[in-house]
Amino acid sequence: MSLSQTTPAILILADGTVFNGTAFGKTGTATGEICFNTGMTGYQEVFTDPSYYGQVLIMNNVHIGNYGVKAADVESDSVKVKAVIGRNLEDKYSRFMADASLQDYFEAQGVVAIDGIDTRALVAHIRRQGAMNCIISSEITDVAQLQKLLNEVPSMDGLELASTVSTKESYFLGDEKSDLRIAVLDFGIKKHIDLFGGKRRLCKSAQCQNQF
Repeated sequence: MSLSQTTPAILILADGTVFNGTAFGKTGTATGEICFNTGMTGYQEVFTDPSYYGQVLIMNNVHIGNYGVKAADVESDSVKVKAVIGRNLEDKYSRFMADASLQDYFEAQGVVAIDGIDTRALVAHIRRQGAMNCIISSEITDVAQLQKLLNEVPSMDGLELASTVSTKESYFLGDEKSDLRIAVLDFGIKKHIDLFGGKRRLCKSAQCQNQF
């Protein structure tokens, strides 16, 4: 379901702080531990990064979504954040290689987001007060009801999340006939982490290979 840019949404932090914005992505309610990212690019890689699993992510840079999304630009098979907070989330993009808009991507992935938030003020607040849970909703506007739901959200301290982000079956990357093979336990590996990268392919000498 597409949202109007004027559809209201609300963000409430565990310490009672309330932010009002507009809805983006999927209509719904999402909870999780709030955190932030200051990257200027690579937002799709961040959303699919397993290390962000279960968190509500503040994108501190503006114009998130301005180059759309592309199927190849992911770090896992799905979005791992629970929700996204932004100041200027863009549903229009200007990248000819893109497959879809950020709005379409969030809807397909079931991601609730809130736009129009003063993210600098929010990040400053989080840095002062520390990590805490939060709730975002574009379907419930009653603050008391949302605070009740938020109070039921468990802390991320001590949660076992590795089994959730790990692969369900074994897989192989690279040349299966290579003399050098490495076994890796996948507890949330990012797809674009190449253990040796292109450097090994470009550097054949034993002396050079020993540097990696």
